[in-house]
Amino acid sequence: MRRMKIATWNVNSIKARLDHAIAWLKEASPDVACLQELKCEDQAFPAQAFEDLGYNVLTHGQKTYNGVAILSKMKGEDVSRGLPGEPEDSQARYLEAVFADGPRAIRVASIYLPNGNPPDTDKFAYKLRWMDRLRAHACELLKLEEPLVLAGDYNVIPQSLDARFPENWTGDALFRPESRAKFREIANLGLTDAVRQAYGDEPNLYTFWDYQAGAWQRNNGIRIDHLLLSPQAADLLVTARIDKHVREWERPSDHVPVLIELK
Repeated sequence: MRRMKIATWNVNSIKARLDHAIAWLKEASPDVACLQELKCEDQAFPAQAFEDLGYNVLTHGQKTYNGVAILSKMKGEDVSRGLPGEPEDSQARYLEAVFADGPRAIRVASIYLPNGNPPDTDKFAYKLRWMDRLRAHACELLKLEEPLVLAGDYNVIPQSLDARFPENWTGDALFRPESRAKFREIANLGLTDAVRQAYGDEPNLYTFWDYQAGAWQRNNGIRIDHLLLSPQAADLLVTARIDKHVREWERPSDHVPVLIELK
């Protein structure tokens, strides 16, 4: 039975990590790869390098900051750039499209949720508003009753299990009770956390290690990159994995890819 591989990865600058991205795509060969934190405008995205690997390229970029992309072996349809709900929001953090593989189609979104730090500033208020908008949009998408994958860097540590040292994150916007509650509200619409579905309460499942204080060497990680699945997609879930070894590469992103396989 053929499987569809869908991945998410915050590359932390596509220009700085282009060689890494190409190497990982050749190694993992995902059918759909959602990238975040491109840090470039659409016209500056190195599309040709990915097209040479057989990928179609969709981008929603922004100069210096943010930016999301979807690379796919199938052509994207019904493409939507930007998250509804706040028309004046110019930050490039959301990209959505539908991909058809034979008779079956799947809707995929690449998400770069706001960090929110420091939490006593407007940045945290923006993060919470953005999560409310994501919840409202996900609620509308779920009404379509189709396979849906909301993939990306959520900048949320869902529970203590998802941090090596959760006590170090108390007060941080990624672990604040408000952020975690908003994440639960989104998940409780009927979405499945693919990694937890595959691994249960297994510890040490991290997707991010800070560059500072030897976090990688001490495995001081957190899990903030998630793939949330609609019931129709969750029914197709075969496996999930975190490609932790990519963090060992020279000049890596502080995030690593997360990949799922669907029937």
